[in-house]
Amino acid sequence: MTDTTTEPGLSSDVTEVRAQKLAKLRETVAEVYPAHFHRTLTNSELAEKYASIEPDTLTGDIVTVAGRVYSSRNSGMFMDIHDASGKVQIFSHKDTTPEEARALLPLIDIGDIIGVTGEVRRTKRGELTVNAHEITMLTKALLPMPEKWHGLTDIELRYRKRHLDIMTNEDSKLRFQQRSKIVSGIRRFMEDEGFMEIETPMLHSVYGGATAEPFKTHHNTLKLDMYLRIAPELYLKRALVSGLTDKVFEVNRNFRNEGVSTRHNPEFTMLECYWAYADYEDIMGLVERLFERLAMAIHGTTEMMYGDKELSFKGPFKRVAMPDAVKDATGIDFRAIATDEEARASTKAAGFEIEDDWTWGECLAFIFEEKVEATLIQPAHVTHFPKDISPFAKEVPGEPRLVERFETYCNAWELGNAFSELNDPEEQRKRMVEQLEQAHARGEHEKQLDDEFLDAIDQGMPPAGGLGIGVDRLIMLLTNAPSIRDVILFPARKARAE
Repeated sequence: MTDTTTEPGLSSDVTEVRAQKLAKLRETVAEVYPAHFHRTLTNSELAEKYASIEPDTLTGDIVTVAGRVYSSRNSGMFMDIHDASGKVQIFSHKDTTPEEARALLPLIDIGDIIGVTGEVRRTKRGELTVNAHEITMLTKALLPMPEKWHGLTDIELRYRKRHLDIMTNEDSKLRFQQRSKIVSGIRRFMEDEGFMEIETPMLHSVYGGATAEPFKTHHNTLKLDMYLRIAPELYLKRALVSGLTDKVFEVNRNFRNEGVSTRHNPEFTMLECYWAYADYEDIMGLVERLFERLAMAIHGTTEMMYGDKELSFKGPFKRVAMPDAVKDATGIDFRAIATDEEARASTKAAGFEIEDDWTWGECLAFIFEEKVEATLIQPAHVTHFPKDISPFAKEVPGEPRLVERFETYCNAWELGNAFSELNDPEEQRKRMVEQLEQAHARGEHEKQLDDEFLDAIDQGMPPAGGLGIGVDRLIMLLTNAPSIRDVILFPARKARAE
């Protein structure tokens, strides 16, 4: 993919050549960037409508198409133009194209956007083509495009200049089209399941609903420090209290002022929902149905490849209690361990380095992370989390140290987190006060108690199952993306070096 041949007397500098061509265009055409141009067909519609015509056929049909010039051959006699749906070849020849239109060809560069009216034909080689009768300059591009066949090889530049990445990388373009399909598919699925979507605030005067460092801002009119949302949980639960609906959800943007990695971005998308008169078992089924439906929508099957791994999103998924998974992996039976001291001793005896004040549940969760997580390649629900690290879930009947919580794993990643939600208002207040005291002990002095949420819970929240799913990670799996930045159109980046 190279620029068309420049006219004699023009500069050899590519950007200067384009600027000179723009100046010449302004002298010769009425408007280089016209406000109005109407095509009759997109390029994909054109290909579909004329899919059956034979090679070496003139249809006699006149169409108007438009797109960005991606290639030019024989001094512009042949050009390929692309719109968002696909490409079409343009043929400009003295036998078919008036001199006025052909006079534009030397001024057209790769990356310019043009409109073409002409007759549809299929060439002897089978290429669907429009014989140009009229050519309209719609946008003169002042910067050259990357070379088509190599695209942007600098990964950081791909993220910084995503528009160029998508222009030159069909895989990137497809991935973001699939992302849109997945997000809209999530909404349709939730609505089909009877959930109502609501919108909750992104600016919070009290941050909560998750444990994370917030981004802070200031509201000038209210003279109030505020925080970008780290989770919508407490507002969604207030909606459940209200009786507006028994099934509420939000596809939401959250902001956490923490690390960046291949699986973490400070700004990310989550699905969060609450289902009255349901529990975490019901939520497991909901997750399985959602994953199956999205896989079918993207791949036409529940089987897919991620890197060199074949994954199956066909439910039901494997279900394993965390203590059982740890026992299978290490031989340590945490259910048989009675005290924090015994738990620490068993953990250290197994060769793990831990803090001297860790609880039974913290030891269990740590060993799970160290020895089990990496083995969870196929989708699985890990259940029965320790209460020590899950203060807002209901206890497992008969096992007060464990709670009705599960996390969904795949490819050794956590994709979702769900509870049988705590709705005892006194217990809720007690646990939130304890959590606040722990935060203050860690130096998080800005963290406050959300009295408005507690007031709502005092009014009575029905028993419910709750769920949060990291949409970006799910999209990574469904689109075989190696980094979260490959599925976020404009990811967080370091400042450009001067």
